[in-house]
Amino acid sequence: MKTCSLYGFISALAGAFVTLILYFLGFHSDASKLQAAGWIGGLLGFAVTVACLVLGMKARREETPKEADFGYGKAVGAGTLISLIASFLSSVFAYVYYAFINPAFTDLMVQNQMAKMEARGMSGDQLEKAESFTKWMMSAGPASVMAFFYIFILGVLIALVVAAFMKRPAPNTPTVV
Repeated sequence: MKTCSLYGFISALAGAFVTLILYFLGFHSDASKLQAAGWIGGLLGFAVTVACLVLGMKARREETPKEADFGYGKAVGAGTLISLIASFLSSVFAYVYYAFINPAFTDLMVQNQMAKMEARGMSGDQLEKAESFTKWMMSAGPASVMAFFYIFILGVLIALVVAAFMKRPAPNTPTVV
């Protein structure tokens, strides 16, 4: 549990640093840079998630005695726990980011979404309805809940793949007749 918590914390912390770096570089304050921020943040977030899951599962495997089984199920379990902790801590950071660090980010994202919808030819009435819903979805509470589920699901999916490489079967033991 301690190892999984550590790597979940590292994953969330690294994700927070990526977000803050993008914020300080101005990617979260200009609508023209928002798409680039999404790509950069997504790729770096994916790399951090994979690295933390690999390192966390490897550390968990090393903690397991050599004669004990560390099969696919135990590896997936470790990855899921790492993902759960990372997603919880990341959602807390997302709330703080949206509510206190960069409250203007919600307006920027709403503005960006409205421009995309308008380019698709949505009517004024449809845009008004979509704008109020988008503002609510991008506010601190719902955004942090969405971050929790997104990070957790992505982490579990990656853990399912990584676990195939991190498993270690128990050594064969002779049977006593």
